[in-house]
Amino acid sequence: MLVKRLRYYGRCCGEQCSISPLPSRLTNVESMQPFDFQLRPRIVFGEGVVRQLGTLAREAGGTRVLLVSDGGVVSAGHFDAGRQALEAAGLRVEAFHDFGENPTTAMVQAGVLAARQFQPDLLVGLGGGSSMDCCKGINFVYSCGGTMHDYRGIGKATTDMLPMIAVPTTAGTGSEAQSFALISDSESHVKMACGDPRAACRVALLDPVLTLTQPPSVTALTGIDALSHAVETYVTKPRNAISLTYSRRAFGLLAGSFARVLSDPTDLEARSQMQVGACLAGLAIETSMLGAAHAVANPLTARYDIVHGQAVGVMLPHVVRLNGSQHAAWYAELLREIEPGVSPDDAPQRLAEHLTAFLALAGLKKDLGQLSVSEDAIPALSADASQQWTGTFNPIALDAQNIASLYRSALAPQQPAVNAALAPR
Repeated sequence: MLVKRLRYYGRCCGEQCSISPLPSRLTNVESMQPFDFQLRPRIVFGEGVVRQLGTLAREAGGTRVLLVSDGGVVSAGHFDAGRQALEAAGLRVEAFHDFGENPTTAMVQAGVLAARQFQPDLLVGLGGGSSMDCCKGINFVYSCGGTMHDYRGIGKATTDMLPMIAVPTTAGTGSEAQSFALISDSESHVKMACGDPRAACRVALLDPVLTLTQPPSVTALTGIDALSHAVETYVTKPRNAISLTYSRRAFGLLAGSFARVLSDPTDLEARSQMQVGACLAGLAIETSMLGAAHAVANPLTARYDIVHGQAVGVMLPHVVRLNGSQHAAWYAELLREIEPGVSPDDAPQRLAEHLTAFLALAGLKKDLGQLSVSEDAIPALSADASQQWTGTFNPIALDAQNIASLYRSALAPQQPAVNAALAPR
């Protein structure tokens, strides 16, 4: 029997795209949801592997490299390490640093001008999600022409793009494993998802040593983001045998090491688990997408400038309770990575408590009131959330009523006890 193949590229953001319709009611993985997945980046992991950057760049055909890194990465010394590895391999290197958190269309355009002047044949994004996304954005416009707005959506690249290598210095977005760039419009501040299979990196270089210099706040925010990816991808409509494998292992690694990196930032084994877990969650997003938590978090960032990790962390426990009303068994499967004896009846509430406890351990805000979001903001936030692309992949359909209920439930203070399972080991 012929099965119609489905294609899913990219990660969360808020964009419309043409995707084959999905059945309204999904069962567990035994139903074998169709998927079309290709592992695009070569993933190289290990302590000190950043020293292989020059060799890998040469193998990718590079001779002139545009190295895209934000200012924080430069201050931490990681940019110099990357540059030295590239130059030691005989490559000519030009740097681009003129961008910040949540890169905008204007920042990308500045990078394109730098690329046109230098004429690279390979791009390297070294840093957090912002560095990797900016690198991809530059590649879209430099390789294909036009402006960043021309690539909003899926499959808009008009030609092959330059090869890219991603070197993450945080454990959060999983951008190194995805074919999407998230770029904010400079005027409206709306995040645009710009994705194409040709925007996937050639190599993802995971060196946990690079994550040791993260400030505590960055460790906390990126860790929560990575956890949200593992949790959301496990229950989305496009969930499939590939995504579930990545999601579940990602959650086990992330949930088992997050408290440890918060307690001891020098714990390299825990840092390693966080970095690999974030990458696996990124691979899950590439084939299963995200859900309601990102749909309701994005308006909080756009309207209140709340950092993404904080916004999605506040909303995720409430989304788990909503989805758990119909899909408790799925959450039980996931939660058994850290709580083997949990029952399906208890799993949604237990997982929500774990997630809120993670916020407390990380020193982040646990409700919208603490973030200065009031009841009267809910209608506008709900209207924005209803337009978010990620919401269409949520296993329970979102409407005006349940979106507003999610925001209202997040207004109330949450007071979880930190479970012993979350204590540093």
